[in-house]
Amino acid sequence: MGLSSVSMSIANLESLEISDRPGAIRFAVRARPRSHKTNILGVKEGALEVSVAAPPVDGEANLELVRGLARALGTAAANVEIVGGQTGKRKIVEARGLDAATARARLSTYER
Repeated sequence: MGLSSVSMSIANLESLEISDRPGAIRFAVRARPRSHKTNILGVKEGALEVSVAAPPVDGEANLELVRGLARALGTAAANVEIVGGQTGKRKIVEARGLDAATARARLSTYER
């Protein structure tokens, strides 16, 4: 399913709250499952808002969310993990091998 590829900037990216951790970053995500396609919609209330082209059944939406975020961040899906909120729409995501500045730079050049 993957993220679509249309060049646009992510709305309100500067308001995304990213915390640096040793060897990783964490940030909040608001998932919108059962969407037409997986896409980063913008930032709302400090969280990255992501439409997910999978239903919230048997972890399908979480798996698609991880794949989409990994692609947007330019890293392997194995480096992206949902560490909180697995069963809710609001999640905490950890991406290993990145710092906040790198993540912002990659998201700012992300083609959706």
